[in-house]
Amino acid sequence: MRGRLKIYLGAAPGVGKTYAMLDEAHRRLARGVDLVVGYVETYDRSRTAALLDGLEAVPLRRLAQGDGDRDEMDVDAILARRPEVALVDELAHTNVPGSRNVKRWRDVEELLEAGIDVVSTVNVQHLESLTDVVERITGVRPRETVPDEVVRRADQIQLVDMAPESLRRRLAHGNVYDAEQVDAALADYFRVGNLTALRELALLWVADRVDDALARYRDEKGITETWEARERIVVALTGGPEGDTLIRRAARVAARAGRADLVAVHVARAEGLADGSPEALARQRALVEGLGGSYHQVTGADVPKALIDFARAANATQIVLGSSRRSGWQYVFGPGVGATVARASGDVDVHIVPHDYAGKGRGWAAAPPTSLGRRRRTAGWLLALLGPPALTGLLAVDGHFGLPTELLFFLTIAVGVALVGGLWPAIVAAVAGFLLLNWFFTPPVHTLTVAHLENALALLVFVAVAVAVSTVVDLAARRSAQAARARSEATTLSMLATSVLRGEDALPQLLERVRETFGLSSVSLLERSGDDWACMAFAGREPCARPGDADVTVQAGDTVTLALDGRVLPAADRRILAAFAYQAAAALDRRRLAEEAKEARRLAEGNRIRTALLAAVSHDLRTPLASIKASVGSLRSPDVRWDPEDEAELLATIEESADRLDRLVANLLDMSRLQTGVVNPLAHPVALDEVIQPALANVPGDQVKIEVPEDLPPVVADPGLLERSLANVVENAVRHGGPEPVRVTASEHHGMVELRVADRGPGVPDSAKPRMFEPFQRLGDRPRGSGVGLGLAVARGFAEAIGGELRAEDTPGGGLTMVFSLPTGRTAREGEEQT
Repeated sequence: MRGRLKIYLGAAPGVGKTYAMLDEAHRRLARGVDLVVGYVETYDRSRTAALLDGLEAVPLRRLAQGDGDRDEMDVDAILARRPEVALVDELAHTNVPGSRNVKRWRDVEELLEAGIDVVSTVNVQHLESLTDVVERITGVRPRETVPDEVVRRADQIQLVDMAPESLRRRLAHGNVYDAEQVDAALADYFRVGNLTALRELALLWVADRVDDALARYRDEKGITETWEARERIVVALTGGPEGDTLIRRAARVAARAGRADLVAVHVARAEGLADGSPEALARQRALVEGLGGSYHQVTGADVPKALIDFARAANATQIVLGSSRRSGWQYVFGPGVGATVARASGDVDVHIVPHDYAGKGRGWAAAPPTSLGRRRRTAGWLLALLGPPALTGLLAVDGHFGLPTELLFFLTIAVGVALVGGLWPAIVAAVAGFLLLNWFFTPPVHTLTVAHLENALALLVFVAVAVAVSTVVDLAARRSAQAARARSEATTLSMLATSVLRGEDALPQLLERVRETFGLSSVSLLERSGDDWACMAFAGREPCARPGDADVTVQAGDTVTLALDGRVLPAADRRILAAFAYQAAAALDRRRLAEEAKEARRLAEGNRIRTALLAAVSHDLRTPLASIKASVGSLRSPDVRWDPEDEAELLATIEESADRLDRLVANLLDMSRLQTGVVNPLAHPVALDEVIQPALANVPGDQVKIEVPEDLPPVVADPGLLERSLANVVENAVRHGGPEPVRVTASEHHGMVELRVADRGPGVPDSAKPRMFEPFQRLGDRPRGSGVGLGLAVARGFAEAIGGELRAEDTPGGGLTMVFSLPTGRTAREGEEQT
């Protein structure tokens, strides 16, 4: 009997997988389970190592390697010991050369095949299918992986979860790595964004396994009734005008039910008959997806049964239907979809929603025109008018055939006419054949009287068969034409959607594709404002100024119209154009939203610059002015005689303060022009050492420790703005960072350079960090009011003006770290090459 596998899955190292596994081991041991430790990696974590006390450990196997001996799990020893349960840590581990298997998960497979239960651990980044995603998130590709199927086959998967902030605190306290590794880990792999993304991957992966397990269990047990593990609202759409009302009502039901799923379904008839407006269904699908739901289309000959089957397959708890649009007399054909679904729904709740179109009738769908060309219809009519008389003449000359044979000849003529000219010419040929047979070949001849009942029945059957065959032939031609048009429309829609997705500006691409597809000279998207029309976008030679100037117009809402010029399109083409018009209107809305978002970003940027400007004027200008005033006042004092050295020192102070004031005023003037959009920051690639040294010129050397690698790429920034921003941050750190020197370090991550200024001061609680960069505050690292000093407000305003970012983090071991994120020159060059 195969053993059972339990896996503790975590989002990142340090969340507590091994600890949880060992804790379970002690609980099993207390219950009398025969359990051994096959391999456990403690990483020198004291609390984890303490849990190994009292557990039997199978001795490891030592293998000689070139750089020293290595220990690996001894599979043979565990098989010989044959415990009930074996603990095997690090499922994705790659064994050292010379081991029994290349991968540890293969060792685990051997133990399971031997009937030994295994408890193991693995991180989500080691799953084979997620390695590319993990590399994009963290910049590090996992070297060790385990096939997803191995983990999926586990009998139990236990998620070990921990919030990113909690994990970073564990790391900072030295509970995961050694102290010398903590700074690098926090700045690189264990950043909050990385941990949050990895946590989401783990949660979603486990959630998918839970859904799979539930579906598998229901299939195995043959369970068809709904299990209300989660509310799922299914709204049935017919393609009629009431669909929007039903969707919104279903969305409100889902909202009241909490985190319920909204699912829309349209049941198309199996015979392919069009029973809903494609334009309405396209609009309703967009509405459903905009409300966070999903849209599905299924095919079924029995609409109520298909709807019930779909709802049960989706494990739906509620179905939303609209009141029937059928008139009263139409109920003689049956109770209707709503009543049938309500009667057969079982434990699924059914909501019948009233709407404005209830009971007003569906209307009769006009029969589509025949698909035959004009030449074939003309030939069919000629054959219907000339064929029966010509056949009558031939049969009258010969005179040797009986009535049955003559009926078959006329039936052949009717079928031939149906194949050539369609339904109505064939009916005319059948009626003409009936009359000619009766007059010339049915006794008594040359009269419309039929002497024998058998002959009368034969003539009637002839007419019925001729009409039936003609109807079937014509219907087949119509269905073929509908299928061909549906294929053409689907191909066109797919081509249009692909072109929109490929293009950077969706609206012009869409209009140009419509123009090319339908062979038009121009396509314009017009919008009405009062009595005036404005062309929002166009493709072709000259746009239409008003809908009246176009050959074809298609409405896309109350104020938007798609105007087409070049030729008059048939009604069949206008149907698909309606979907294009709504898509064009949606693209126009997306473009406006993008413009509004850009304007909002510009206003927010101006507000940030204004904040930095006011902060600098009220704080940083005051210090050099005070120094100049004090020095000048001292020199001009008649009561003091200064010796040459003191006088020179005062003059140097005046000169230094004036230079600092000149630089600051120049930067502030540049920022004021930035606020009005007159100029842009003078950003260009600059080496960090060209900025750091001038920024720290006024800071004593023993108070700052610089650890910046020489091989870092240049950053794209305005040197003056970056210098001022860095100077403010360092001065703040020196002023409030305690007796230890402030550390200035830098590293590169994903095309960005992170410049970190770390102090060992009292630090700032997480709740106070958002207030640190508020202007007009005079506080240090400790939050004694509503924020931290103005220097940080100026620093963040300057950093964001040059396209960077400034944020605050805890220093491992205590203190505050300010982190500048700046784009590199390498990233800028790559962007230019792609452009």
